[in-house]
Amino acid sequence: MLCNLMWALQFTSIKLVQDQVGAFSTVFLPMLMATLFLIPFVIKDVRVNKKRKLSDLKVFILLAIVGQFPAQVLTTIGTQQSTASNAAIIALCLPILSAVLAYVILKEKMTPLRWISFGIAIVGVSLVSLKDIFNSDFTIQYMLGNALIFLGVFGSGFYNTFCKKIANDYTEMEMLFYTYIFMVLLLAPLVWHYEGDVFSTISSFTSRTWTGLLLLTVFHNFLSMLLFFKALKNLDAIQVAFSNFLITFFALPIAALWLHEKLNLFSVVGGLLVLISTVIITVWEYKKAKPDTTSKCEAGKFK
Repeated sequence: MLCNLMWALQFTSIKLVQDQVGAFSTVFLPMLMATLFLIPFVIKDVRVNKKRKLSDLKVFILLAIVGQFPAQVLTTIGTQQSTASNAAIIALCLPILSAVLAYVILKEKMTPLRWISFGIAIVGVSLVSLKDIFNSDFTIQYMLGNALIFLGVFGSGFYNTFCKKIANDYTEMEMLFYTYIFMVLLLAPLVWHYEGDVFSTISSFTSRTWTGLLLLTVFHNFLSMLLFFKALKNLDAIQVAFSNFLITFFALPIAALWLHEKLNLFSVVGGLLVLISTVIITVWEYKKAKPDTTSKCEAGKFK
């Protein structure tokens, strides 16, 4: 739940920095700072796993190119070439795509409880997104931007699902650090070629821009991802995927407080339904699946 709250900050943070920072730098600068933050923490894991070979890290090249690069870069560029309403509607595909990928890659199944949770969430996000649905524009003018946003959503779903597949082989710090290393290597030449002047303008960044960059660094790229990987080790990928509907729920009050956007009754009711759906798919199902150790212990006393 907390990582979805932090992810919801992304949209507002991008708005805060877009006047002074380009699309590649918006991803590169926070990711570079987050990578530097991770070094002291990941050193301990590296020392413990001394048998780790460089060839073992090839999977993170795949995760960077197919997962994080489209999720971060293509979504940012696509949103700039489309509309915020279009991006909001397309982003709702994330939990659905993630659930499909979990079925294909991890062979996870949809239980009756998950279908109920999914149905409640769909109703909730539909109410939350009524304004965006009516304001969306999927004409040819925005076709390229919409396509890039969808590729970004798919990349995010792929990254989330595939990380579950390797979650038992790497620590949370390792998965995040190695992914970011390859992302920084991918982005560095693009930033240098297209937005090289960003480094010379850092001194002129306003407090608004610094606030956005710090939010992206600390919450979106650092804390939220560590919490996400922690959850991924304890929950099925489908459960984590459906909890992503909470991003819409949290994005509403954040936008209202920071960007002075107005909330309506449908948004509030829809947000509550999304919250209920998330509680069902995570807390309730987790408790149902957890073995009743108390009853087993009590039974053992009478043997």
